[in-house]
Amino acid sequence: MERLWSPWRYDYIAASGNENPATPTCVFCEIQKNPAHDETNFVVHRAQHNFVVLNIYPYISGHLLIVPYQHLADLDAAAKETTDELMDLTKRSQTALREVYAPGGFNIGMNLGRSGGAGIADHIHIHVMPRWAGDTNFMSTIGDTRVIPEDLATTYQKLRVKF
Repeated sequence: MERLWSPWRYDYIAASGNENPATPTCVFCEIQKNPAHDETNFVVHRAQHNFVVLNIYPYISGHLLIVPYQHLADLDAAAKETTDELMDLTKRSQTALREVYAPGGFNIGMNLGRSGGAGIADHIHIHVMPRWAGDTNFMSTIGDTRVIPEDLATTYQKLRVKF
């Protein structure tokens, strides 16, 4: 199957500024504005220059994003303090995910720019995903569909205490 109808993703597309380029909004900038909504926005941790948040459209359970507060499209535009903390939080996220989920490995990376595969191209962020041997099954391989065995609220509660 090449396409799977997923109207639930419309909110994601609209929130990321892809719906109307004349009035773009950045989901990451919106999330960081109101710390009182951290639990409903799944913000796991706030640091000085960056925050850690669950990907609300995860590829796998525990899929975290580390996001600078500053709205930047390019990694090389970020201040050293931001990138140092970005990497420290990436390491801390890996440790938390290891303690909570005991994965066999990790995918850690960035997609920069629309052509580089970024879904939110104007605000850099690092993906940290736990992986297990055999976590790709017929649904993702043949059906091009991911099955996530844990809801976001449960993932949030498990990881929040690790930060």
